[in-house]
Amino acid sequence: SRRTKPRAGNPSVRTPTVVGTPRVQKDLVDRKCQQRDETMLWVDKYRPHTLDQMTTVNTDIAQHLKRLVQDGDCPHLLFYGVGGAGKKTLALAVLREIFGAAVEKVKVEGKTWKLEQGERKIEVELTTMSSNYHVEMNPSDVGTKDRYVVQEVIKDMAKSRPIDAAGQQGYKVLLLNEVDRLSKEAQHGLRRTMEKYSSACRLILICTSVSKVLDAVRSRCLPVRVAAPSVETVEKLVMDVAQKEKLAMPPELAARLALHSERNMRRCLLSMEACRVQQYPFKADQPVQVCDWEAYVTQIANEILQEQTPKRLLQVRGRFYELIVNCIPPELIIKRLVRELNRKLDVELKHETAKHAAYFEHRMNEGSKAIIHMEAFVANFMAVYKKYLISSFG
Repeated sequence: SRRTKPRAGNPSVRTPTVVGTPRVQKDLVDRKCQQRDETMLWVDKYRPHTLDQMTTVNTDIAQHLKRLVQDGDCPHLLFYGVGGAGKKTLALAVLREIFGAAVEKVKVEGKTWKLEQGERKIEVELTTMSSNYHVEMNPSDVGTKDRYVVQEVIKDMAKSRPIDAAGQQGYKVLLLNEVDRLSKEAQHGLRRTMEKYSSACRLILICTSVSKVLDAVRSRCLPVRVAAPSVETVEKLVMDVAQKEKLAMPPELAARLALHSERNMRRCLLSMEACRVQQYPFKADQPVQVCDWEAYVTQIANEILQEQTPKRLLQVRGRFYELIVNCIPPELIIKRLVRELNRKLDVELKHETAKHAAYFEHRMNEGSKAIIHMEAFVANFMAVYKKYLISSFG
């Protein structure tokens, strides 16, 4: 209900005020929270926010990190492991443990840094998420200019150090995603700034492949390996989410979801939500939806096995371009392609195919044009496969 009260000094002007009992206000807040939860993906809705909430997955790591934070000064951290294992969730929970709930009040902004390198003027744009205590970003999004972003951001953070209730200067945290995709120059710059501003800034680094991170950066961090959960653990997660959503989940479908996700919790929950949209009530024999790009890679593998000619190689190159422009990582494409090829190859060729795939993937990571090395792998495979067919069947 609304009513107005006169403003002091002028009885004719009335200011509207909202009047309501605490119960009414609580109902309004609960209703807004419920509407927000209904629009959230299950991946975000059921993500643990604190280390104590991690009771299903990564429990031991969470308890070790909690003791580390309680002991006092927190070192630089490096979380590494496969995708969907919970690296970023652990990193955000550590921030919550250090700074409290205020660290979740974040703002998203696109920043522009104008730098002068001698006579050159460099302008870099990057989207960041930040609170009063931390800044989260993905420097690899700017390509070869990532070293300037890392150095400038750390310098800005060192200038504005927070002050705690006791009047002592604290530190801010810089959370960097996909550190293994940073250039070597950026990683060297990161090493220097980690030493120079260690009193004003802490770094939390997240990566998939720790072998692509320089030894100098790794040695200055506490490494935390986040392994992929077991299939049984992912299956239990599916049943827990279904129970919270008040859904009847057949155990057979939960087992297939866990197996199809390849122990990736993010992918499993997204597939589960896609099945919920596709059909409910669930059925035990309900198919699990496959991503469009995975079906596309399967089609490419079938075309390679059907015909080994320069014309087909050119067509495959075009399909690779389509996947890359749709933001599918080249490493993921070649990994999926090898898996689909090996499903239809004899044992004699499987080892050789895996060997050549590892070789060209390494060259792809060292080079700058992924499409060249992907096409080289396909051309190499076509030659080996054609030779095998001629020798076997004449």
